[in-house]
Formats: sequence, structure tokens, C-alpha cells
Amino acid sequence: MASQPAAAAAAKAINPAFNPRTVHFWAPILKWGIVIAGIGDFYRPVESLSVTQNAALLATGSIWTRWCLIIKPKNYPLAAVNFFLAGVGSVQMGRIGIHHWKLKQEAGTTPASTPSPAA
Repeated sequence: MASQPAAAAAAKAINPAFNPRTVHFWAPILKWGIVIAGIGDFYRPVESLSVTQNAALLATGSIWTRWCLIIKPKNYPLAAVNFFLAGVGSVQMGRIGIHHWKLKQEAGTTPASTPSPAA
């Protein structure tokens, strides 16, 4: 009977939860492509960024980071990639927000909209 725990330990060592034959391995590997594409968008003009796309990156990254830490077995590589995905989305949303704020500032300070001084 003592060989059953040893056999179970050996099977777990030979076939861990995180290996190339499982989704726990491939999901984070493939998702890094989305993170890399998002980082590539850091160099795009802000006018060409999509609010809905980057909001989706932020929401997806945030939700799935938490989920990866709740499920069994915990998938830390997937949690890490989702954390970076949320980071990419938040940086881009910040860029978009600052751009829209500056546009409103510039629109409010145009010569046509400034009141003329009273004579």
C-alpha cells in the first residue's frame, strides 16, 4: 500500500498541471501575443486608438487576473499575462483620456470662444 502514494507522486511529477499538453501552458503563451500587440500600439497616434478595444483589454485583463488566482490549479503564468494585459489597456486608456482632455482644453482657449475685453 505504501507504493500508491509514491506512484501518485511520481505521476504528478511526470505529468504536472502546467505542461505543453494542457491549456494551462498554451493559454498564457498565446496571450502574450495580444500583450505585445498592445505594447506596439504605444507608438501609434492617439487619434487612431480605439476606446472600446482598450477598455476591453483593461476589463478582460483585470477580470481574468483575479479568476486565474481563484481556480484550481492556480494558473500564475496566465495571471501574469492578464495582469500585463490590464496594464496595457490602462496605459492606452490613460493616453486616450489625456488626449481628449487636451482637446477640450484647446477648444476652450481658441480666440473665437474667448470673450473680448470690455472697452
